[in-house]
Amino acid sequence: MHIREWPVAERPREKLAAHGSASLSDAELLAVLFGTGTAGQDVMTWARSLLQQAGGLAELLAMPSTQLQKLHGVGVARCMQLQVILELSQRYLASTLKLGAGFTNPQLVRDYLATKLRHQTREVFALLLLDNQHRLLHYEELFYGTINAAPVYPREIVKLVLDKNAAAIILAHNHPSGVAEPSQADRRVTERIQEALKTIDVAVLDHFVIGAGETVSFAERGLL
Repeated sequence: MHIREWPVAERPREKLAAHGSASLSDAELLAVLFGTGTAGQDVMTWARSLLQQAGGLAELLAMPSTQLQKLHGVGVARCMQLQVILELSQRYLASTLKLGAGFTNPQLVRDYLATKLRHQTREVFALLLLDNQHRLLHYEELFYGTINAAPVYPREIVKLVLDKNAAAIILAHNHPSGVAEPSQADRRVTERIQEALKTIDVAVLDHFVIGAGETVSFAERGLL
Protein backbone atom coordinates (compact mmCIF):
# COMPACT_ATOMS: atom_id res chain seq x y z
CA MET A 1 0.00 0.00 0.00
CA HIS A 2 1.37 3.41 -0.97
CA ILE A 3 1.71 5.95 1.84
CA ARG A 4 -0.99 8.10 0.21
CA GLU A 5 -3.41 5.23 0.82
CA TRP A 6 -2.71 5.09 4.57
CA PRO A 7 -5.26 6.47 7.02
CA VAL A 8 -4.67 10.22 7.29
CA ALA A 9 -3.85 10.03 11.00
CA GLU A 10 -0.98 7.61 10.30
CA ARG A 11 0.75 9.61 7.56
CA PRO A 12 3.96 11.25 8.88
CA ARG A 13 3.31 14.74 7.48
CA GLU A 14 -0.26 14.78 8.71
CA LYS A 15 0.87 13.56 12.14
CA LEU A 16 3.49 16.30 12.23
CA ALA A 17 0.93 18.96 11.34
CA ALA A 18 -1.60 17.71 13.88
CA HIS A 19 0.58 16.70 16.83
CA GLY A 20 4.05 18.22 16.35
CA SER A 21 7.44 16.68 15.65
CA ALA A 22 7.75 15.00 19.07
CA SER A 23 4.90 12.66 18.11
CA LEU A 24 6.88 11.14 15.23
CA SER A 25 9.16 8.12 15.40
CA ASP A 26 12.73 8.33 14.09
CA ALA A 27 11.65 6.66 10.85
CA GLU A 28 8.72 9.06 10.44
CA LEU A 29 11.00 12.07 10.94
CA LEU A 30 13.32 10.76 8.22
CA ALA A 31 10.33 10.14 5.98
CA VAL A 32 9.22 13.76 6.32
CA LEU A 33 12.76 14.98 5.73
CA PHE A 34 13.39 12.99 2.55
CA GLY A 35 9.85 12.93 1.17
CA THR A 36 10.38 10.01 -1.20
CA GLY A 37 11.67 6.49 -0.87
CA THR A 38 13.79 4.53 -3.26
CA ALA A 39 13.18 2.00 -6.04
CA GLY A 40 10.59 -0.51 -4.86
CA GLN A 41 10.18 1.03 -1.39
CA ASP A 42 7.89 3.78 -0.13
CA VAL A 43 9.56 6.41 2.04
CA MET A 44 8.51 4.84 5.37
CA THR A 45 9.74 1.37 4.43
CA TRP A 46 13.01 2.82 3.22
CA ALA A 47 13.43 5.02 6.33
CA ARG A 48 12.96 1.99 8.61
CA SER A 49 15.45 0.04 6.51
CA LEU A 50 17.94 2.92 6.66
CA LEU A 51 17.82 2.99 10.46
CA GLN A 52 18.22 -0.77 10.59
CA GLN A 53 21.24 -0.67 8.26
CA ALA A 54 22.90 2.05 10.36
CA GLY A 55 22.06 0.59 13.76
CA GLY A 56 19.93 3.53 14.88
CA LEU A 57 19.47 7.27 14.44
CA ALA A 58 22.54 8.35 16.42
CA GLU A 59 24.74 5.96 14.46
CA LEU A 60 23.24 7.16 11.18
CA LEU A 61 23.90 10.84 11.86
CA ALA A 62 27.44 10.19 13.09
CA MET A 63 28.52 8.16 10.05
CA PRO A 64 31.20 9.63 7.78
CA SER A 65 30.08 10.35 4.23
CA THR A 66 31.95 7.38 2.78
CA GLN A 67 29.92 5.00 4.96
CA LEU A 68 26.65 6.85 4.49
CA GLN A 69 26.81 6.51 0.74
CA LYS A 70 27.16 2.74 1.05
CA LEU A 71 23.69 2.54 2.62
CA HIS A 72 20.84 1.58 0.30
CA GLY A 73 19.17 4.66 -1.16
CA VAL A 74 21.68 7.22 0.15
CA GLY A 75 23.41 9.26 -2.52
CA VAL A 76 25.42 12.46 -2.31
CA ALA A 77 22.39 14.72 -1.75
CA ARG A 78 20.87 12.63 1.04
CA CYS A 79 24.28 12.20 2.62
CA MET A 80 24.62 15.99 2.77
CA GLN A 81 21.15 16.34 4.29
CA LEU A 82 22.04 13.96 7.12
CA GLN A 83 25.33 15.76 7.78
CA VAL A 84 23.51 19.09 7.90
CA ILE A 85 21.09 17.74 10.54
CA LEU A 86 23.96 16.80 12.87
CA GLU A 87 25.77 20.10 12.32
CA LEU A 88 22.60 22.10 12.99
CA SER A 89 21.98 20.20 16.23
CA GLN A 90 25.56 20.85 17.37
CA ARG A 91 25.32 24.54 16.54
CA TYR A 92 21.96 24.86 18.31
CA LEU A 93 23.36 23.28 21.49
CA ALA A 94 26.54 25.38 21.30
CA SER A 95 24.58 28.62 20.84
CA THR A 96 22.37 27.73 23.81
CA LEU A 97 25.43 27.06 25.97
CA LYS A 98 26.90 30.40 24.91
CA LEU A 99 23.83 32.07 26.38
CA GLY A 100 24.56 30.41 29.72
CA ALA A 101 21.65 27.96 29.66
CA GLY A 102 23.87 24.93 30.19
CA PHE A 103 23.91 25.33 33.94
CA THR A 104 20.17 25.76 34.33
CA ASN A 105 19.74 22.69 32.10
CA PRO A 106 22.78 20.38 32.51
CA GLN A 107 21.31 17.93 30.01
CA LEU A 108 22.28 20.41 27.28
CA VAL A 109 25.94 19.98 28.22
CA ARG A 110 25.56 16.20 28.08
CA ASP A 111 23.80 16.32 24.71
CA TYR A 112 26.35 18.69 23.19
CA LEU A 113 29.33 16.61 24.32
CA ALA A 114 27.66 13.39 23.20
CA THR A 115 27.13 14.74 19.67
CA LYS A 116 30.80 15.70 19.57
CA LEU A 117 32.42 12.63 21.12
CA ARG A 118 30.17 9.59 21.31
CA HIS A 119 31.02 8.13 17.92
CA GLN A 120 34.72 8.86 17.81
CA THR A 121 36.68 5.68 17.13
CA ARG A 122 39.66 6.80 19.24
CA GLU A 123 39.80 8.49 22.60
CA VAL A 124 39.44 12.26 22.41
CA PHE A 125 39.98 14.60 25.36
CA ALA A 126 38.08 17.88 25.04
CA LEU A 127 37.41 21.06 27.01
CA LEU A 128 34.55 23.49 27.32
CA LEU A 129 36.07 26.86 28.20
CA LEU A 130 33.67 29.15 30.08
CA ASP A 131 33.53 32.80 31.05
CA ASN A 132 32.90 34.08 34.58
CA GLN A 133 29.13 33.65 34.07
CA HIS A 134 29.67 30.07 32.93
CA ARG A 135 28.77 30.79 29.33
CA LEU A 136 30.56 28.81 26.65
CA LEU A 137 33.54 30.63 25.15
CA HIS A 138 35.09 27.81 23.18
CA TYR A 139 35.06 24.06 22.60
CA GLU A 140 38.46 22.48 21.99
CA GLU A 141 39.52 18.91 21.27
CA LEU A 142 42.99 18.98 22.74
CA PHE A 143 44.36 15.44 22.98
CA TYR A 144 43.90 12.34 20.86
CA GLY A 145 44.85 8.77 21.58
CA THR A 146 44.54 5.18 20.51
CA ILE A 147 41.37 3.19 21.13
CA ASN A 148 42.52 2.79 24.74
CA ALA A 149 43.88 6.14 25.89
CA ALA A 150 44.72 9.74 25.11
CA PRO A 151 47.81 11.39 26.62
CA VAL A 152 46.77 14.46 28.63
CA TYR A 153 49.18 17.28 29.51
CA PRO A 154 47.92 19.75 32.16
CA ARG A 155 50.39 22.44 31.04
CA GLU A 156 48.71 22.53 27.60
CA ILE A 157 45.34 22.98 29.28
CA VAL A 158 46.68 25.87 31.39
CA LYS A 159 48.10 27.46 28.24
CA LEU A 160 44.76 27.20 26.41
CA VAL A 161 42.80 28.54 29.41
CA LEU A 162 45.06 31.60 29.58
CA ASP A 163 44.88 32.12 25.83
CA LYS A 164 41.06 32.09 25.86
CA ASN A 165 40.83 34.02 29.15
CA ALA A 166 38.53 31.35 30.59
CA ALA A 167 37.24 31.58 34.15
CA ALA A 168 36.25 27.90 34.45
CA ILE A 169 36.34 24.73 32.40
CA ILE A 170 34.50 21.46 31.90
CA LEU A 171 36.53 18.42 30.90
CA ALA A 172 35.21 15.64 28.68
CA HIS A 173 36.47 12.54 26.99
CA ASN A 174 34.98 9.49 25.33
CA HIS A 175 35.50 5.80 25.99
CA PRO A 176 35.53 4.06 22.59
CA SER A 177 34.85 0.79 24.41
CA GLY A 178 31.37 2.18 25.05
CA VAL A 179 31.59 1.87 28.85
CA ALA A 180 31.26 5.28 30.50
CA GLU A 181 32.49 4.28 33.96
CA PRO A 182 35.45 6.54 34.98
CA SER A 183 38.75 4.69 35.39
CA GLN A 184 41.38 5.27 38.04
CA ALA A 185 43.48 6.93 35.32
CA ASP A 186 40.56 9.29 34.56
CA ARG A 187 40.42 10.27 38.24
CA ARG A 188 44.17 10.83 38.50
CA VAL A 189 44.36 13.03 35.42
CA THR A 190 41.38 15.08 36.64
CA GLU A 191 43.17 15.68 39.95
CA ARG A 192 46.36 16.73 38.11
CA ILE A 193 44.41 19.20 35.99
CA GLN A 194 42.62 20.61 39.04
CA GLU A 195 45.93 21.16 40.82
CA ALA A 196 47.47 22.84 37.76
CA LEU A 197 44.48 25.18 37.35
CA LYS A 198 44.41 26.14 41.02
CA THR A 199 47.64 28.06 40.41
CA ILE A 200 45.74 30.42 38.09
CA ASP A 201 42.46 30.36 40.08
CA VAL A 202 40.41 28.54 37.43
CA ALA A 203 37.85 25.94 38.52
CA VAL A 204 37.13 22.56 36.98
CA LEU A 205 33.34 22.41 37.17
CA ASP A 206 32.89 18.86 35.89
CA HIS A 207 34.40 16.03 33.92
CA PHE A 208 32.09 14.06 31.64
CA VAL A 209 32.90 10.56 30.39
CA ILE A 210 31.00 9.73 27.20
CA GLY A 211 30.10 6.09 26.58
CA ALA A 212 27.97 4.35 24.00
CA GLY A 213 24.64 5.08 25.65
CA GLU A 214 25.51 6.85 28.89
CA THR A 215 27.36 9.95 30.03
CA VAL A 216 28.86 9.96 33.52
CA SER A 217 29.41 13.22 35.43
CA PHE A 218 32.26 13.42 37.95
CA ALA A 219 30.40 16.20 39.78
CA GLU A 220 27.26 14.09 40.16
CA ARG A 221 29.38 11.18 41.41
CA GLY A 222 31.07 13.38 43.99
CA LEU A 223 34.46 12.84 42.34
CA LEU A 224 35.43 16.53 42.11
